[in-house]
Amino acid sequence: MSPRRALLAAFTLVVFGLVWFLWPRHGAEEQAPSSSLTPPGSAQSAIRNPQSAIAPPPAEVSHLADALNSTAGDIRADLRVVLDLVEAFRTNFPKDGNPSGTNAEITAALAGRNKLRLALIPPNHPAINRDGELCDRWGTPFFLHSESATRMEVRSAGPDKKMWTEDDLVGTP
Repeated sequence: MSPRRALLAAFTLVVFGLVWFLWPRHGAEEQAPSSSLTPPGSAQSAIRNPQSAIAPPPAEVSHLADALNSTAGDIRADLRVVLDLVEAFRTNFPKDGNPSGTNAEITAALAGRNKLRLALIPPNHPAINRDGELCDRWGTPFFLHSESATRMEVRSAGPDKKMWTEDDLVGTP
């Protein structure tokens, strides 16, 4: 073998070796990316919705929902937070309009199961129950009704935890 061919073979081996060691390994996409927007102490393994566990982790997590169901606020503030989350979704996905589907599907979209993997609410937020539904301060899932592409009604069952009674509270933009 000529010295030139030996040098070419060695160079090719080095290039393949570098590609082998630097190429992302299978399963690396399952690891949570480090982001300065992810709240401290939030582990991806603590995701409450089993369906969310199979989705890729959100690329970024916002702090819009930090005040949701806070002891410092009240239900009217909570309704405003949920409406703000929906508005932020519409802003980031103008062609899609409101997130749609059941409470769990809307919550999943708000928690990062969207094409940008943008989590407007952390997937492990205490307001998300085991079924992946966004709940009011009394633990009852919100009723989320899209009235149009740009208008969403958010209803809380209120303290009696029964939907469609006199103590229900409704938020609309």
